[in-house]
Amino acid sequence: QVQLVESGGGLVQPGGSLRLSCAASGFTLDYYVIGWFRQAPGKEREGVSCISRSGGRIYYADSVKGRFTISKDNAKNTVYLQMNSLKPEDTAVYYCAADTHDKYGSSWSKGDLYDYWGQGTQVTVSS
Repeated sequence: QVQLVESGGGLVQPGGSLRLSCAASGFTLDYYVIGWFRQAPGKEREGVSCISRSGGRIYYADSVKGRFTISKDNAKNTVYLQMNSLKPEDTAVYYCAADTHDKYGSSWSKGDLYDYWGQGTQVTVSS
């Protein structure tokens, strides 16, 4: 059974950092693209970052470039999202998603193209 479990969310002050984890079970990351998405109250879901099956292609939303870093540890079957210089507008529920098809161009940010989703983890950036 394919399962994704996010963790690492919490409350952090502006300018702080968090590292989110997306632990996969029931499948190996070698064969899956992993995307991070977020959804704030009253807003549409948006793509945050994506890492290809090989790890050689990475995408970021413009709003997080230079602040967030996605990485994967195949040995632990886990993908991470390191979030630095957090801003109040980063407040949202963060989800990871998986799909077997590599993404190109802007398709990485289209949530409908991912088959499997985690339950989400809340990130709140506030003083």
